[in-house]
Amino acid sequence: MNIFAIDDETAMLSELHQSIQEARPEAEIHDFRFAAEALEAITESGMIPDIVFSDIELPGMNGLDLAVRIKQFAPMTKIIFVTGYSQYALEAYRQHINGYVLKPIDAEQIRQELDYLTEPYRQDSDKIQVRCFGYFEVYWHGKPVSFGRQKTKELLAFLIDRNSICTSEEISDALWEDETDIRACKTRLRSLLHDLKETLSGIGVNNVVIRRRDTIGIDPTFLDCDYYRFLKGDIQAINAFRGEYMKQYSWAESTLGNIMSRGNMKWSR
Repeated sequence: MNIFAIDDETAMLSELHQSIQEARPEAEIHDFRFAAEALEAITESGMIPDIVFSDIELPGMNGLDLAVRIKQFAPMTKIIFVTGYSQYALEAYRQHINGYVLKPIDAEQIRQELDYLTEPYRQDSDKIQVRCFGYFEVYWHGKPVSFGRQKTKELLAFLIDRNSICTSEEISDALWEDETDIRACKTRLRSLLHDLKETLSGIGVNNVVIRRRDTIGIDPTFLDCDYYRFLKGDIQAINAFRGEYMKQYSWAESTLGNIMSRGNMKWSR
């Protein structure tokens, strides 16, 4: 097992290294004080880590930005964050304690987090499960939601992607980019909206779609979405990201570009 330990504080890095070594004596551990050094080891030396333990706050960047950058070159690498925040402050930062090691670090914490990496993705069974990483898919109680039209599914994908109120024109431009007949687009959109509401109502979930005059949006409180979890720093969602996002939709490339650009920053040492 190849493990990277990253912390810009020398004492903390030594403590992290010793705890990992105690928890996994067979592991090959590589220490780095700066994100750039770790990335150089991956990109130039071909050292692909199985697991990365990284401080959340590093000079010039945060842990999520580093995770995205690592995923560009090593998509299967698992990330575990290290933080000095108190548990109460950390709970305000994210929803789940797993995937984060709290300082002071000890071997038992490391063991628990390594064991947690093998657990299945936890989903909220009371919400619509949405997978954006890879191909866009929608599930209800573990079963795929059946859409009568592929464009209806694409409409839901676009609303989830934007996570804001959209105008009819914005939606039409994405779903029918070569269509110039605005009236025809609005007619099609009304039909898709009706179909989407019927589909969601059919699984017993209403009020997901928000309609206000000529704008349309989605209520994210009804969704358990990997992309939304990712943006909140949920470690399972971060580790589920493989550099792919809503692969079947060309308009989603801009969001993928925004995700990837998080890591494309210059770091100071």
